[in-house]
Amino acid sequence: MHYLIDNYDSFTYNLYQLIGTQTSDTIQVVKNDAINVENLMKEKPESIILSPGPGRPEDAGNMPAILKAFLGKVPIFGVCLGHQAIAQAYGAQIVHAPRLMHGKPSKMELVGNDPLFKNCPRQFEAARYHSLIVDPQTVPASLNITARTDDGEIMAISNPADMVYSVQFHPESIMTDPEVGKLIVKNFLTVVKTANSAATPM
Repeated sequence: MHYLIDNYDSFTYNLYQLIGTQTSDTIQVVKNDAINVENLMKEKPESIILSPGPGRPEDAGNMPAILKAFLGKVPIFGVCLGHQAIAQAYGAQIVHAPRLMHGKPSKMELVGNDPLFKNCPRQFEAARYHSLIVDPQTVPASLNITARTDDGEIMAISNPADMVYSVQFHPESIMTDPEVGKLIVKNFLTVVKTANSAATPM
């Protein structure tokens, strides 16, 4: 079962629907303050998806604790606030963006060849809804920067060894290239399948 942690965001169910187009697996949506680490451990999730949401990662209920507990143990995918939470968990700082981006598309440029973006075009349009970004000066060596805007803002990061991937933009938005959104989810689910076939019980 995939657990989608809902950070009280209107996009959560759009993300749920997008994931559902790529898998017949059960996707359980749960509010970030309605489940704790102990209870989620008992559920033995196949993967954890961290939704967008308002505010800062440290204010998002039990999400930071869940992320810390499962990091490197199950595949994790973060979107927007979830992306920022992942960066913060590895030691990066979250700062105010130079410009508020609320419902605006931007051109994404891929960096390297990350598994999350397999078969995606090197450049594509994607929707952004955020006022905070990952500070590029504080990104540790343990994280790969896998996408940027044309002006250099970090739009995706990963740690494939830990099965952790995230995007600042919204793959579930109608303003994002729909084929790219589907590919991103499909690629993450491939990571999940590979991880679970090789996994030992938690």
